[in-house]
Amino acid sequence: MLAWMPKPKASSRSRRGPARSKRKPGGAARGVVRNPAAVSGRYTPPIPREFKESPKIIPYLMFGLLGLGMLIIVVNYMDVLPGGANNWYLLGGLMLITAGFIVATKYR
Repeated sequence: MLAWMPKPKASSRSRRGPARSKRKPGGAARGVVRNPAAVSGRYTPPIPREFKESPKIIPYLMFGLLGLGMLIIVVNYMDVLPGGANNWYLLGGLMLITAGFIVATKYR
């Protein structure tokens, strides 16, 4: 190479892409309130404990639905149910398991 040729100057921008705008401190958009209770000064009491408890049947129902769904699927593949191995039994078992999961989300 020629030693007498000057090297090109580096650009002021980095190679990562165009310059990015800097955010203002706080990070929230204009007009957005992060905690409305702090602004209004209202107090919302917590929900009483007697309203948070589930009925006693919920865990029994949950485990019953999950167990029955699993039992139907296993018995279907053992070819014990009437009509032989059928996809409708599989679908029914999966629906019972899904119902068991839905009941599980209601337990407090």
